[in-house]
Amino acid sequence: MSAKKVAFYTLGCKLNFSETSTIARSFENEGFQRVEFDEAADVYVINTCSVTENADKRFKTIVKHAQKANEDAFLIAVGCYAQLKPEELAEVDGVDMVLGATEKFKITDYLNDLTKNDHGEVHSCEIDEADFYVGSYSIGDRTRAFLKVQDGCDYKCTYCTIPLARGISRSDRLENVLQNASEISEQGIKEIVLTGVNIGDYGKGEFGNKKHEHTFLELVQALDEIEGIERLRISSIEPNLLKNETIDFVASSNTFVPHFHIPLQSGSDDMLKRMRRRYLSDLYVDRVNKIKSVMPDACIGVDVIVGFPGETDEHFLETYNFLQELDISYLHVFTYSERDNTPAAEMDGVVPLKVRKKRSKMLRGLSAKKRRVFYESQLGNTSTVLFEGENKSGYIHGFTENYVKVKAPWNPEMVNTLKKVNLTEIDEDGLVRFEMLQEELV
Repeated sequence: MSAKKVAFYTLGCKLNFSETSTIARSFENEGFQRVEFDEAADVYVINTCSVTENADKRFKTIVKHAQKANEDAFLIAVGCYAQLKPEELAEVDGVDMVLGATEKFKITDYLNDLTKNDHGEVHSCEIDEADFYVGSYSIGDRTRAFLKVQDGCDYKCTYCTIPLARGISRSDRLENVLQNASEISEQGIKEIVLTGVNIGDYGKGEFGNKKHEHTFLELVQALDEIEGIERLRISSIEPNLLKNETIDFVASSNTFVPHFHIPLQSGSDDMLKRMRRRYLSDLYVDRVNKIKSVMPDACIGVDVIVGFPGETDEHFLETYNFLQELDISYLHVFTYSERDNTPAAEMDGVVPLKVRKKRSKMLRGLSAKKRRVFYESQLGNTSTVLFEGENKSGYIHGFTENYVKVKAPWNPEMVNTLKKVNLTEIDEDGLVRFEMLQEELV
């Protein structure tokens, strides 16, 4: 009898990708064969996100996509949206099961019978029960892996549903993280990206107790010693949790790369207070200046939200000018969308959708300029590029340690190799071309 087939679709963040990989391995341990999502499978698992309105809408489209591949398949929804609105997902035509925050890691325990249901079954805990930690890492793209080190969040930002979807802040034990990193290294993967909901809060115990076993600095120091990993990259980290000691360590590290992604959300202190962020704009400037003082070529990415309730034209221009003057490299721009059960959804001063979109477009334009200026500042530099595995229209792409995206004519022998290059020019598509300085493959 041939093995049953399972396929996965992941929406949202790097953390979701790492968790999908862990869930997939649990299926493989039960004898399932993993196939691509557009192939016929017996079970389809959709790992959902609820950070943006768009992710909610995409869910129904993805369900239809799975039904087209096999209308008799058993369809399971997991992830943040599944925890926040399980009944809503269960009512989507074709969905057979919805698993919440704690249940998703025991997914194969629920698969006694793959007969399709008339209505989706819900197995979902109260979010207070999501207090244990499940480690995960993703190995899909051969060149890099996402390693989960922390989950949940104790912050109470007024726009965010993540604490409702993922529970309290809790961390993996240091020895588990190092074990996972070693397993990734053994697969020949050259780069690990550390991921979590609030990774700078790393150290809170497995059950979210307040005892800090290890600090984030101790975590990065220990990971720096792992054999075989060429690069380590810190994903998003809150500015108030990014300490001088960590920045100094990254500057002198053998494997941590000079790339930081630091959420700002607004350059207006009035807005930061309304959002209930844990810092003001001065601290953010201080973090950027500190990074640039010890790593002048560091790449700094910024998250920013436009159209938050109460954001006037003056507030927005304050943010725009703040970012324009700051020595940062690119922006991730989020257009504010109301989320149920958040204080922001009840706030006055609602910004019209048309205005939100206009502000978003302005900041995306600023991001393109910032990226261009950053890339221009890197021309003439010698960098190391890790090449990706995909042939995109006859080109191979890769990233320098400080996140400059480069391109060259497709050469399969360069996939998952590190090469020394000299950055020479910016192509018309905005990517950087280079001269190879090192012929042997690494």
